[in-house]
Amino acid sequence: MTIKELFLLDPDITFLNHGSFGACPRPVFEVYQDWQRRLEYQPVQFLTKSLPELLHEARSSLGRYLNAPADELVFIPNATYGVNVIARSLDLQPGDEILASNHEYGACDRTWQYICQKTGGVYRRQAVDLPATSQSDIVEQIWSGVTDRTRLLFISHITSPTALTIPAAELCALAREAGILTLVDGAHAPGQIPVDLGTIGADFYTGNCHKWMLAPKGAGFLYARPEVQHLVEPLVVSWGWQAEETFTTGSQFVDYFQWRGTDDPAACLTVPAAIQFMQENGWESVHQQCRSLLSQALVRVSELTSLPGLYPAGGGSIHQMGATELPRHPDLKAFKVRLYDEYQVEVPFVEWEGRHFLRISVQAYNDEGDIDRLIQALGALLRLD
Repeated sequence: MTIKELFLLDPDITFLNHGSFGACPRPVFEVYQDWQRRLEYQPVQFLTKSLPELLHEARSSLGRYLNAPADELVFIPNATYGVNVIARSLDLQPGDEILASNHEYGACDRTWQYICQKTGGVYRRQAVDLPATSQSDIVEQIWSGVTDRTRLLFISHITSPTALTIPAAELCALAREAGILTLVDGAHAPGQIPVDLGTIGADFYTGNCHKWMLAPKGAGFLYARPEVQHLVEPLVVSWGWQAEETFTTGSQFVDYFQWRGTDDPAACLTVPAAIQFMQENGWESVHQQCRSLLSQALVRVSELTSLPGLYPAGGGSIHQMGATELPRHPDLKAFKVRLYDEYQVEVPFVEWEGRHFLRISVQAYNDEGDIDRLIQALGALLRLD
């Protein structure tokens, strides 16, 4: 069986949109279903007796993958949930500032705008230029937005609309020195690039396991350094708050999030299987092949549009998801619908800062034929428009 056949995706669709919701391989999905069957076989015993230790084992596996102790990680549904946890935990005062870039995910922008409207805080979106010239320029542009009212620096590790890699470790070090808290949105990082939480040094880091790590939908995580865990409050108050012996893990941070009420934990319990799948299928080689294929795709689209690339020259800026600029289109949604309906190509179009982009994701199941079909379809549609 080929690697492509190990995924459950519709074989009639050219799928270049792994970045939106991921895609779970067949062997990992079968483990997920096995966990669900175990839950339904004896729900009481599974949830009250077995689950705490099973979740500890899953967090330990994730911790080894991310270089973080198990009690500094909790499972949550997704990265946006994690951003909401931290946003609602901060005791923002009128005039306190949250500094971000203008490349953040729209749902998280809305989260901070909502919180700031309620508290009188200020959400500042610092402009980062595209094309980006260098990693140091990205750091300088973001850091230039810091003021004496900056309470927290919020950055994406890899941005959603533009697939720009932000130098997280450098910015977290600057913020720590300045006494500013940091929250990194790692929705697109784990599984696409190496993530070493000990080296990055963020106070808080939230990410998805269901995107590039190949776990089922609903598996995300929130990391908090021990020194700041006391700041974190649960979004849902349940048995973990002031936990009795039955529900305590020995860590208040874990207790707050381990039990949110009756839920299906199967996606989180499947994370070790997803990590194992990547290890057994030579995922470092997969990364290299995908980076090469994505680089070719971005060059070919640029040649088609005569628009320049977006990322700094040299290695390290292109991974498995990249954006490329398109000529402005009067109806971007209609353009995407035509690409899918007429050519069966699934790929997202993005409007950002008044500009239009195509965001291409390349995963193990993609090949040069997929890129050929994208280029042929784009060429045909651009000529017609």
